Amino acid sequence: MSEGAADFEIGKDGLTVIVVGVDGSPPSLHAAAWAGGLARRERAKLVLVYVEPIASPAYWTAMGMAGATEAATAFVDEIRNEAATYLDHAGVAWELVHYRGDPAHGLEAIAEERRADCIVVGRSRHGGGLVGSVPKMLVKDAKRPVVVVP
Repeated sequence: MSEGAADFEIGKDGLTVIVVGVDGSPPSLHAAAWAGGLARRERAKLVLVYVEPIASPAYWTAMGMAGATEAATAFVDEIRNEAATYLDHAGVAWELVHYRGDPAHGLEAIAEERRADCIVVGRSRHGGGLVGSVPKMLVKDAKRPVVVVP
């Protein structure tokens, strides 16, 4: 058995935790809606993950970092309010995680920490083909199933 193989249980009945990446883009909203429906049907917990990418030039100065962090915090609050509006009404157990760093690594790290059954992401929003770099990296490297929603 390879290292990390026991971290994900293959063949169990049903889903218990679903991780979905959200960044406010239409594909991520489609992914969140699809994952929310799956969580409702499976009675699974939905973990919404916003990964704040800290590689942008906004983080190169202290002043820029402060502004970017403030904007990210406001965005997370907005996501939390929107999620509560839809998911609480649907009876879905959920939480929102704010992670800073590389999006693919962040989604996999949170999925590992929560022992998620799958990771759901939206396809690329940059028009670079069907699947963007985050879904490609996850499909290639994740230790659990990855669903890419158009």
